[in-house]
Amino acid sequence: MDRAETELNVPQGAARMAPFPSLRRGWAEAKKMRQSYVLLAPYMILFFVFTVLPVAMAIAISFTNFNLLEFPKWVGWHNYTRMFLEDDVFLIAVKNTFLFAGIVGPISYMMCFVFAWLVNELKPRTRALMTLFFYAPSISGNVFFIWQIIFSGDRYGYVNGFLLDLGIINQPITFLRNEDYVLWIVLLVQLWLSLGVSFLAFIAGLQTVDRSLFEAGAVDGIRNRWQELWYITLPAMRPQLLFGAVMQITASFAVADVSTQLAGFPSVNYAAHTIVTHLEDYGTIRFEMGYASAIATMLFIVMVGANVIVQKLLRKVGE
Repeated sequence: MDRAETELNVPQGAARMAPFPSLRRGWAEAKKMRQSYVLLAPYMILFFVFTVLPVAMAIAISFTNFNLLEFPKWVGWHNYTRMFLEDDVFLIAVKNTFLFAGIVGPISYMMCFVFAWLVNELKPRTRALMTLFFYAPSISGNVFFIWQIIFSGDRYGYVNGFLLDLGIINQPITFLRNEDYVLWIVLLVQLWLSLGVSFLAFIAGLQTVDRSLFEAGAVDGIRNRWQELWYITLPAMRPQLLFGAVMQITASFAVADVSTQLAGFPSVNYAAHTIVTHLEDYGTIRFEMGYASAIATMLFIVMVGANVIVQKLLRKVGE
């Protein structure tokens, strides 16, 4: 009997049951891995409760008018149209935030890797000391007072005192109250603070690169350190590179504390205003939770899109 006759003689019920063996095999595999699922369950529950559920609730609330006292009222797309068509301060915050992301993000990402690559070549004891030196600012407490002293608006500020001694200026400049300077100072401080977690991840990644790969690369025709970096080191560090990219993107789009501590809240003429400070304004001061949720939703979409783009770029490393 040929295949066509066999298929014709198969009962319809049996045909419907055909996919079930694969389902049974999948269920059997799941039963074998049940210990892994049990161990993973606490994390997944916490992730769903404290990450997935709040994001979903924020998206839903963004279509309402909600002030924490009254029941939310459905307003549809009003919060989003208000955001882009009526709120001029939000547009300033978007410009400043993308300036942070476009300058601080890539520069700090490359600086973290370059410093990690250079420090990794040092002796173990020196490497440990330099790692602490670069990582310390990200774990320190309130370090903003150092920068407030450096850019103090009187003659006792380090920058003002230095410029006065050189005769460049005749009177002190109020750097943190001048919209021509404050944004760039916040950018500088954020760049300094960002050399932390990603740097540590890159150091760890460089330590785990298999040294035998360099010997194999030399046999295959790799002749200098730049070729080693591109064809061996970077492909071997893709997980750390992706982690560092996610951390830098998150930090550059979520700038708030630096701006608030140095420039005040709000900053002069909103010169250092960011999307997160705008979100804090409407969410924690005005209690317009519907509009604040719309701002948070837009920021979430932008950050997810930026992460997707970076992941696609990192896949091409070493090709």
